[in-house]
Amino acid sequence: MMFRPGTGEIILIVVVLLLLFGAKRIPDLARSVGQALHMFRKGMKEGISDIEIDEEDSGNGENTDGHS
Repeated sequence: MMFRPGTGEIILIVVVLLLLFGAKRIPDLARSVGQALHMFRKGMKEGISDIEIDEEDSGNGENTDGHS
């Protein structure tokens, strides 16, 4: 079961962020988090496409090293 934060939890997180980082640093922090997520997703897509290419190169996608 996934945790879905409600309004109260989101407000608490925002207040804690304001106290820890200040109002001036939050946009920079959000931008950094957004860039990190973008790079992570891009890396995941590249990794998946590399795996698919490797499987196509090895034949029909079966494992060729003798392990199942």
